[in-house]
Amino acid sequence: MNEPPWAGSDVRITDVRAFLTAPEGTTLVVVRVETSEPGLYGVGCATFTQRANAVATTVTDYLAPQLIGRDPAEIVDITTILHLSGYWRFGPVLNNAISGVDMALWDIKGKLAGMPVWQLLGGRTRTAVPLYAHASGRDPQEVADEVRALQAAGYNHVRCQVAVPGGSTYGAPAAGSTTGAWDPRKYARTVVGLFEHLRQEVGDEVELIHDVHERVAPVDAVGMARELEPYRLFFLEDPVAPEDLNWLRRLREQSSIPIAIGELFTNPAEYRPLLAEGLIDFVRVHVSAIGGLTPAWRLAVACDLFGVRTAWHGPGDVSPIGHAANLALDLVSPNFGIQEQHPFSAEAEEVFPGVPQPRDGHLWPSDRPGLGVDFDERAADKYPPPPRDRWKPPRRPDGAVQRP
Repeated sequence: MNEPPWAGSDVRITDVRAFLTAPEGTTLVVVRVETSEPGLYGVGCATFTQRANAVATTVTDYLAPQLIGRDPAEIVDITTILHLSGYWRFGPVLNNAISGVDMALWDIKGKLAGMPVWQLLGGRTRTAVPLYAHASGRDPQEVADEVRALQAAGYNHVRCQVAVPGGSTYGAPAAGSTTGAWDPRKYARTVVGLFEHLRQEVGDEVELIHDVHERVAPVDAVGMARELEPYRLFFLEDPVAPEDLNWLRRLREQSSIPIAIGELFTNPAEYRPLLAEGLIDFVRVHVSAIGGLTPAWRLAVACDLFGVRTAWHGPGDVSPIGHAANLALDLVSPNFGIQEQHPFSAEAEEVFPGVPQPRDGHLWPSDRPGLGVDFDERAADKYPPPPRDRWKPPRRPDGAVQRP
């Protein structure tokens, strides 16, 4: 392999490995990049939990051979080559595999510099990062009770999901479902009732969020946004699917409710028309799904030019390493909006020493070099992944698959 003409560092990549582990039952994908410098390595998040084995195979069989012998400092050149070397690009499997490498290289760069990654990106713009937590319940009153408990714990931003009586739901306990069917219109009516109840119960001081998860028809999403407007949501997440983005223009015409979108995007270029036309308020992306910290940082800068704020995806199928990358971006981005929280278990903390810790509704950075999170291979072996992917799309009452 031809090296770039500027390659002159004595440090070289010597090995690249992918690991699958599930300390909380959800399969996480971790990439570890070893170097010729004794004790110097980096770890990155490559988690695409629904296709974890495919990501791991891509890392070991296709990316690793291109990386051995390279200078780990050349992050942009390396990741550009990895994106282009397969000719077809920007799919979630390839992007997550590259993300694992990308984050690991940033981790190495920070360790070499003796600085946290957020310092390398320009330094912090805030002391700590405000988080949003999740409240759910079988009915609106249960959700209201959870919101109050989270407020008491220091959270001022809460995502609220409620069960749909007699049917399948998302992000909340079941409410007497006997069919498991997803009824989009019944769901939309239930959610409007939820936020009417919440504002009556918890008032206006707390910021409320809801995730539609693209599970209604576009025309119903427009109507839902219009009906939710009086309840002053902080944002409505993913009201339409990536295939239906043209409906955002109509939604904008009929509602001023803030919109967060992009969890299913895998190409940062998909945001171009949304930014140029002012169709969204928050960039909502799974950082590893677009290729890692490098493209996410570029996307954050582009969004800043259009007054769009960041709200990176941060559930349990983002590893603690991925959460540390989110935290680094949050700290340095002037256009930061809010960060989703996932409270990791003791088992996850065993596998990933250095997990960022929330306190008083905020995530606080450390001064550890690199991303600040390690990966314990022996502990990871104690939590093997489940035998198969478990996520299935919902079905409507007539049995047809609901396209998310």
